[in-house]
Amino acid sequence: MPGRSGLDVIHDIHVAKPLLPVLVLSMHEEGQMALRAIKAGARGYLTKGRAANDLVTAISRILEGKQYISKTVAELLADEYRNTKDGERIKNLSDREYFVLLRLAAGQTVTEISRILMLSVKTISTYRTRIMKKLNLKNMVELIQFVKNKNS
Repeated sequence: MPGRSGLDVIHDIHVAKPLLPVLVLSMHEEGQMALRAIKAGARGYLTKGRAANDLVTAISRILEGKQYISKTVAELLADEYRNTKDGERIKNLSDREYFVLLRLAAGQTVTEISRILMLSVKTISTYRTRIMKKLNLKNMVELIQFVKNKNS
């Protein structure tokens, strides 16, 4: 989805069809992305790695009008409720900043991210600067370590 994130699509679906249940199937692990997807209106979040085991269960629950929340996402929700320090810092990122954070931590360059989002390199550099400031990080090594620690 060049120029858009899954969170944008969830929002658009909710505007067009508010009663349509959305299950997110993602390559991203169940970190803040799962929480953001659920907050955006998704009824469930499933990683591609778990899809083979849990897809039928997730779809069934959602079609019954329930949520599909994995144990990992439930723990993340509980941690967020307790307002952990790092969780608070991440919550201060916009959805776009969070998307850029994940891409940077995955080793993509500013130029590569700008192509994916169809934005200028300067705009992505501005996002990177904002992310570093909001997370109180000094360099890319700290950024990658921060993301690695949040996902372990």
